Amino acid sequence: MAFSYYKLLYYAKLEMAGYEGDVTLLRLEEKIRGKSATIGIVGLGYVGLPLAVAFAMAGFKVLGFDIRQKNVDSVNRGKSYIADVSSDSLSSVVTGKLLEATTDQSRLGEVDAICICVPTPLTPTKDPDLSYVIHESEAISKYLRPGQLVVLESTTYPGTTKQVVLPNLESSGLRCGIDFYLAYSPERVDPGSKDHNVRNTPKIVGGIDSQSTQLAQLLYSQIAGAVLPVSCPEVAEMTKVFENVFRSVNIALVNELAHLCERMGLSVWEVIDAASTKPFGYMPFYPGPGIGGHCIPLDPYYLANKARELDFHTRFIELAAEINEHMPYHVVSRILEALSIRGKSLNGAKILVLGVAYKKDVEDIRESPALKIIQLLREKGVEVSYNDPYVSRI
Repeated sequence: MAFSYYKLLYYAKLEMAGYEGDVTLLRLEEKIRGKSATIGIVGLGYVGLPLAVAFAMAGFKVLGFDIRQKNVDSVNRGKSYIADVSSDSLSSVVTGKLLEATTDQSRLGEVDAICICVPTPLTPTKDPDLSYVIHESEAISKYLRPGQLVVLESTTYPGTTKQVVLPNLESSGLRCGIDFYLAYSPERVDPGSKDHNVRNTPKIVGGIDSQSTQLAQLLYSQIAGAVLPVSCPEVAEMTKVFENVFRSVNIALVNELAHLCERMGLSVWEVIDAASTKPFGYMPFYPGPGIGGHCIPLDPYYLANKARELDFHTRFIELAAEINEHMPYHVVSRILEALSIRGKSLNGAKILVLGVAYKKDVEDIRESPALKIIQLLREKGVEVSYNDPYVSRI
């Protein structure tokens, strides 16, 4: 009791001396360290729900926000709709009063830290669609109060946190670095993986200022084994796009080499296995029918769009995206060849597609190349059926 009294007295003296920003920082740090902070997760999808459960299991009270009533109802019943989160773990934190979900964004004022985990898709013209980020940052600004930390996790191009989110939050009249704090920490979820999760995957954090970075690092250190601070949000934003563009380019490369191996009558799989025996200077990537998911197919376009603002043409990156996007057409062409050898045509053929999610062991069909393959086959008169243990309907 005496300690609390002297601490309050110390805070009061700091405020009287004009150090209100320091007091706000210290109070929020104390809440996070003592796990008395309430964490708000905006968006309870493939990124947000695992994050919400991780904070709840670490002992924090978590309030999850989602515009989809069915997701909110499922969470509050302790019923998971994502393979990476078991209903047992979700139910345990819900029944323990550590996690609650709501559609009511007026409750954003109740939380101490807010993690924004909303989609960042593309428009029909393949331009970045930041409408979800813009909408949520505007919603948060209506209920923003002193002493809150806001972290954007959604994958986006460098500059989004500072140029889009920050102005929206400061429209509240509060000042970043004094009244509230803002950082970017890219989600690094690997859906369907049993080896990599929120707790054992290093987190990158970059704040608008040093205090924001410090708070974000402290927050994520409560659930992640390693948290790596970087100099600014732009570095953190570029890190995530860099990671995914690296994968996109290498997948495109191996897809093109697979075409060449076909022409040569070679097994690309045997070649990759042989090349993988080299213990240095080589990393195996594997060909496929295309790329899918919520990041890799989109990120090259996010980066290319930003590059154009700087009068820079990302030719190599955009070419890789084109190669990957063409793969479903290549698959259909190969099917046509196989049928022709047997004296059959695509029109009237019956084809079973095994697996429609974008990768194994997930129910996520976003940008899945299987969807494009099915569409192309049906356009050619094929009777297509599919089977996927994780996907009941497309």
